[in-house]
Amino acid sequence: MKALACLLFCLAFAATSAAAEGAAGKQLKIFISVDMEGIAGAVTNDQLGPGGFEYERFREFMTAEALAAVNAARAAGATEILVGDSHGNGQNLLLERFPPDVRIVRSSPRPLSMMEGLDSTFDAAVFIGYHSSTSNPRGVRAHTHSSATFTRVALNGKEASEGSWNAAIAGELGVPVIMVSGDDVAVAELASQIGSLETAVVKQAISFHAATTLTPQAAQQLIAQKTKAAIERLGEFKPYRIGKPITVDLSFKHYQPPELLAYLRGVERTDSHTVRYVAEDMVDASRFLEFVTNYNPELAP
Repeated sequence: MKALACLLFCLAFAATSAAAEGAAGKQLKIFISVDMEGIAGAVTNDQLGPGGFEYERFREFMTAEALAAVNAARAAGATEILVGDSHGNGQNLLLERFPPDVRIVRSSPRPLSMMEGLDSTFDAAVFIGYHSSTSNPRGVRAHTHSSATFTRVALNGKEASEGSWNAAIAGELGVPVIMVSGDDVAVAELASQIGSLETAVVKQAISFHAATTLTPQAAQQLIAQKTKAAIERLGEFKPYRIGKPITVDLSFKHYQPPELLAYLRGVERTDSHTVRYVAEDMVDASRFLEFVTNYNPELAP
C-alpha cells in the first residue's frame, strides 16, 4: 500500500509539474494597432502630419503610448507582440524605441490596412490612439479611414468607425478587441458598437479641433493600467462578428469617385455620392476599401 501511495503521489506531482510547465510555456500573442488622432494632446494637423510644427514631438508621444501598451502586455504575460503603425503614411512610430523582439508593420498599401499582420493565432487586439467616426457629430478629428474622402462608412447598414471596422476584421479571425484608448467620444462610440472592453480616456473632446487632455505621462500610465487589466480578464471578451455577406456603403464628399467606381463590376451606385459593394467577408471588404482609398491613376514608377 505504501508503494502504491508513493506511486500515486509521484504521478500526481508529475502531472502538476507538467501542468505548471505548460502554463508557463503558454503562448500569448497580442496585436496592437496604433493611430495618432486619439493620442493625448493631438488636436490639429500641427501634431498629425509631417510638416506640422509639433509632429516630431507627437511621434515621440505616439511611440510612448504604444510602448506603454507593449510593456503592460508583456508584464501581463504576452509572449509575442505585433504593432501596426496605423496612422497616415504608416511611418510614424520610432522603431528604435521598441524592444528587439517586437515586430512592427509599416507603410501602405496593405490588404488589411490598420490590422495588417493579424491572424487567427493572436489572442487579443488592442487599439491605441483611436478616434470617432465620420458620422459622429462629436469627437476630436472624427473621420473614418479618410477625412478628405468619406462622409459615411457603413457595414451591413450600420455606421462604422475605424474601430468597429477593424474589430470586425479581428472578429472574423476569432480575435477579440480588449482595450481602446482615445478621446471620450471615440471610446464610448466603440464600446456601443462592439460591446464591453477596457477603455482609456486620454482626453475629453471639446470640438473637432479642441480637447481637454491628460499629460503624456498620465496618458501612458492609464494606457498601461488598462492594457494590463484587459489581459488579466481576457476570457471575458468575445470577438465582434458581423453577418456575411457584408454590405459596404461608402458615401463620398465628391460625386466623381462614386460615378467612376460604379463602372466596376460588383459596385452599385446607390445615390449621387454613395456606392455599395457586397463583400464575401471582412478581408474582401478591407481589400476593396484599401483600393478605394489608395488607388491613384497618376502614380508613376
